[in-house]
Amino acid sequence: MAEVLHHSFNNYLIFRQVFWHTLAQTNLYSPYPAEYADINHYGPVFSVVIAPFAVLPDWLGVIAWNLVNAAVLLLAIKMLPLSRKNILIILLISLVDMMSAAHNVQFNAMTAAFIILAFVFVERERDIWATFFIVLGFLIKLYPIAAIVFFLFSKHRVRFICYGFMWLAVLFCLPMIFSSPDFIIRSYADWYHALSDKVVENVSSLSHTHMQDICVMGIIRRTFQTTSFNDLYVLVPAVAIFAWPLLRISQYANTAYRLRYLALVLISVVIFSDSAESATYVIAMTGVGIWYVLEQQKTPWVIGVLVFAIFVTSLSTTDLCPPYIKIHIIRAFALKALPCLLVWLLLIKDVAFGKNLPDKI
Repeated sequence: MAEVLHHSFNNYLIFRQVFWHTLAQTNLYSPYPAEYADINHYGPVFSVVIAPFAVLPDWLGVIAWNLVNAAVLLLAIKMLPLSRKNILIILLISLVDMMSAAHNVQFNAMTAAFIILAFVFVERERDIWATFFIVLGFLIKLYPIAAIVFFLFSKHRVRFICYGFMWLAVLFCLPMIFSSPDFIIRSYADWYHALSDKVVENVSSLSHTHMQDICVMGIIRRTFQTTSFNDLYVLVPAVAIFAWPLLRISQYANTAYRLRYLALVLISVVIFSDSAESATYVIAMTGVGIWYVLEQQKTPWVIGVLVFAIFVTSLSTTDLCPPYIKIHIIRAFALKALPCLLVWLLLIKDVAFGKNLPDKI
């Protein structure tokens, strides 16, 4: 892999050291410039997930990490209640962003997989595993907590709640096996402060070189050149709009309706997060892929929206996009989020007003 040959895997070095710092009981969220650039922003339980890779030589650990991330997402997508053709379409639509996440040696593909697996196991009435992936993802990167909405689709809601609390206790304590209770409890407090600081950092720059805040709020901040915009002006209406179609309880029995909410969750956690960066969009584009295959009529409008998403969201970070457009237009105004916002609105229209669709998709 190019990352190994050029020793360009700073993110992996951060990930690996989460395990070793947990073992040594040194602050997980302090800067370690002698070891890597930036700081860790993942929860203490990530030390358990990364442990099998951290003990390997770097070159092997990087390759194994990327392969496992891709394999878990591939497996999750293949488990969806969709035809083989539609699964292949989703994989193709998310391919460029999957490659981007792998190039940056990120955790985002696995984050998408955790959300999808939570949905799949609710569908299969195996709530114990659905809640496992929700809680594990939440304690690592927060995003998968949005999959809690699948609770509404569960046929065993009391069991779902009990399993959720069980996993919260187990996974919270799990790193204590090779660390200590005091250190892990302190680390969760440190994590909270690190994330709070990161939010401030994410929204503090309007430069076209800024790689964070690639979201709906970022579009507003960069368009109007203001860092004082309050995210709640977007987040509160977005949550209300997201929740409103859930009042259509009669639709819960419809597979296409539930799959659309899976797509909504995958897109929402990215386009409404000021921590979103280019490599995060493998999560959102997987949602775009699900939206596309659910569209029964591939009208010119639907195809046009998909092409818009592929060019502006996926290809805008590649060499296929002219540098000026990439840097001074798309990145400068956080426009990578725009096509996904459009798909999000179309999904909201479908779940709010759509008629029953056949279960075989």
